Amino acid sequence: MATADTSVLHRDRHIKYWLRCLRSPLPTGYTSNDSNRMTLAFFTISALDVLDILHTHTNASERDEWIDWIYRCQLARGGFRGFTGADFGARGSVENEAWDPANLAATFFALATLVVLGDGLERVRRVECLEWLRRLQWKDGSFGELLGDGGKIEGTRDMRYCYMAAGVRWILRGGVEGAKAADIAGKDIDVETLVRFINSSEVCRSTPVAGMTYCGISALSFLDRLPKPPADAGSKAQELGGTGDEPPPVLLTGLPSLEGTVHWLVGRQTAYFPDDEIQEEEEGDGELESATSSQEQSSDLEQERMAAKMASESFPHEIPYAGFGGRCNKSSDTCYSFWVGGALAILDRVNLIDTSANRRFLLECTQHSVLGGFGKLPGDIPGLSASTDLSSMLFFLNSV
Repeated sequence: MATADTSVLHRDRHIKYWLRCLRSPLPTGYTSNDSNRMTLAFFTISALDVLDILHTHTNASERDEWIDWIYRCQLARGGFRGFTGADFGARGSVENEAWDPANLAATFFALATLVVLGDGLERVRRVECLEWLRRLQWKDGSFGELLGDGGKIEGTRDMRYCYMAAGVRWILRGGVEGAKAADIAGKDIDVETLVRFINSSEVCRSTPVAGMTYCGISALSFLDRLPKPPADAGSKAQELGGTGDEPPPVLLTGLPSLEGTVHWLVGRQTAYFPDDEIQEEEEGDGELESATSSQEQSSDLEQERMAAKMASESFPHEIPYAGFGGRCNKSSDTCYSFWVGGALAILDRVNLIDTSANRRFLLECTQHSVLGGFGKLPGDIPGLSASTDLSSMLFFLNSV
C-alpha cells in the first residue's frame, strides 16, 4: 500500500523567511560570513526567484539597487570581490591590490545573481574577467580561488572551483556575437585540460562526495562534454573528424563511467525513520562500559532490529521518508537532495530515485513549520544555504 503524501510546502512562511533574510540584519552566527555577502545575496535572491515572488514582492528600485551593489564589487582588473568592505577606492594601487582580490566564488555568484535579477550584463568587464579567469587555471586544468602577490594562484585544487570557472565561462562567452565576440576571441581557458582533470577525479582513490560529483557533472555540462544520446553522437563524431557512421557508443570525453556514476548517486538515497533517532538518543544516555564491544553489539543489534522491521507485516512497502547522504554510510542531510538530485537531473536519470519519499523527507522532516526555511538535519534551525538548496530541489521535485 502506497504511503499517502500529506506533505505541504508552507510557501507563505518561506516567503517571510527569505524576505526577512533580504531586508533585515542576519543573526549573529552569520557575522563571520561578512566577507561572503555576495554568496548570501545569491542564496537569498535565487530562493525568492525559485518561489516565483522576486518580482511581485520586491520593486524595481530595490532590484536596481542590488544590481548597483553587485557592480560596486567588480574590479577593473577582472572578477568580483565578495563584499565592498575590501574596496580601497581611490587608494587602491598595484601595491595593495593583493589585499582586495577578486575571488572565483564571488565572481560566479555575482554573475548568477545579475542574471536572476534580469540584468543584461552590459556593465560586466567581459574581457578583463575572462583574462583573469584564464590566469586562475593551474597547469593540471583545475582552478584556484584567487590571485595573490605577484599573480600567484591561491587556493586548493577543488572541484567546486572547476564548476564555478566553467559557469563563469559559460555566462560570459555564451551567446556573444559581433564586436564583443571578437573582443573575447582567444581569451579562453584550457577546456580539454580541465576535462581531463575532472575525468581523473572521477577515478581517483579518494572517497567520492556527492557535492563534488555534482560540481564535476555540472562543469562538464557547462563545457558541453557530457555523454550524448545516440541521436547526437553522429554529428559530434563528424565534428571530431569521424564519418558519423560509427556505432552509438557515447561520445565526448567527459564522464567515462556514466552508469557507474549514476549507480553511485542513486545509492546515496537512504531511508529515514524518526523513531530510530529518538531510540538512539535514549540509548545514548547511559555510560559506555566498553567502547569496542559496545560498538560491535550495537551494530549486531541494529542489523537484527532492521531485519525484524523489514520482515514485519506492519512495515510499509513504501519507505515513508528518504533523504540523501553525501558519502557512503552517511545519514540523510537536506542539502544532498539538491546535490544528488541535481546531478541526476542533469544526467536525465531522476526516474531512478524515489522522489515522493524525498519530498516527504524535506517537507515533513526538515522544513521549519514556524520560521520557514529548511534545516540541515531534521529538527535544525533553518540556514541560508540549506534552505536555498532545498527550495531549488522542491522546484525540481514538483516538476517531475
